Amino acid sequence: MSEPPRFDRGHTDDLMSFLAASPTPYHAVANAAERLEKAGFRQVAETDAWDGTAGGKYVLRGGAIVAWYVPEEAPAHTPFRIVGAHTDSPNLRVKPRPDSGAHGWRQVAVEIYGGPLLNSWLDRDLGLAGRLSLRDGTTRLVDVDRPLLRVPQLAIHLDRAVNSDGLKLDKQRHMQPVWGLGEDVRDGDLIAFLEETAGLPDGSVTGWDLMVHPVEPPAYLGRDRELVAGPRMDNLLSVHAGTAALAAAAGRGSELSYIPVLAAFDHEENGSQSDTGADGPLLGTVLERSVHARGGSLEDRARALAGTVCLSSDTGHAVHPNYAERHDPTHHPRVDGGPILKVNVNNRYATDGSGRAVFAAACEKAGVPFQTFVSNNAMPCGTTIGPITAARHGIRTVDIGVAILSMHSVRELCGAKDPFLLANALTAFLEG
Repeated sequence: MSEPPRFDRGHTDDLMSFLAASPTPYHAVANAAERLEKAGFRQVAETDAWDGTAGGKYVLRGGAIVAWYVPEEAPAHTPFRIVGAHTDSPNLRVKPRPDSGAHGWRQVAVEIYGGPLLNSWLDRDLGLAGRLSLRDGTTRLVDVDRPLLRVPQLAIHLDRAVNSDGLKLDKQRHMQPVWGLGEDVRDGDLIAFLEETAGLPDGSVTGWDLMVHPVEPPAYLGRDRELVAGPRMDNLLSVHAGTAALAAAAGRGSELSYIPVLAAFDHEENGSQSDTGADGPLLGTVLERSVHARGGSLEDRARALAGTVCLSSDTGHAVHPNYAERHDPTHHPRVDGGPILKVNVNNRYATDGSGRAVFAAACEKAGVPFQTFVSNNAMPCGTTIGPITAARHGIRTVDIGVAILSMHSVRELCGAKDPFLLANALTAFLEG
């Protein structure tokens, strides 16, 4: 029998606030941590000794967060229930020497991160955000959330064939945004501007991880406001849902038979191979230390992982009304049809039949419908952190997500109901 849903339309309102407040992975994990703190979680440092006390804890590392809740008297071999997601999105990132320009224009030198739809970045009002590393060894988040930059498109008068032959963009020559006027381009101008914006002393910033973001806020769309348009849904939609689900599951306390976990990684969009990516050691280290902190042995760790299941939650493709032939003819996921179960027999997704059963049980418990996604055989299939998680840690993993349109655009589109349907399904899964 299904339980009453935990989340409703208010969850989608909150998602929109989360998207607007999280222009970078660093901001996303800070916002997730703040929400978990309100639910009683506390941060633990990786350099400290960990104790085996019950309750909610989390680790922050760069643009990644791993959070977990230990019920009272949980044995060391207690299995984990993990929601996996990623915090990064394709975008434009500032180069080490950012100050450039030509012909009276001042520009910011950027590098292409991941696989963005480049045309979606043209002629938009863009801000700048990220992490500043200071001379004293600390870091500071910065967010210039106002129209600061723009990547101007070439006028049609100078490219008459653009509508017939298609837009052709060179990543090096055509994607450098403008941010002012002036012939005298000086090294250090952009960082000096950010120091002033953040209220930092001149010369205090010695390193930076900065990225461009659209300043247009998320918005409801459609006759009945049944759609949501906004940035970075791939994959902050899942990070937000996973955070809400973990906080809700922790409210069950000693009733839990599993240890619920949220693992939100960085760098999925470029392969996950980093110290904060899913292909790094972060998750495995946290799980192992959690077992050992409760007095567990190597045998206890092996038993715990053998009973562990991970739901790798990432956005997927809804059937596109203008390009339906690009989808499998018998699998047409629709927006607001509930979360999708992703299947690929070549292990681009980690789902198998036993994993499907776990997800189906969670959806049934939550009273949430779900759909199945499989790629058209003639089209390449994407992938996400699911297969990486399964292979690296030897745990059963199921790939799921929310169906959206315009994936990897600067502004993506989903149904207004799907975010809270996902959150309810994830909560039921984490509760076991």
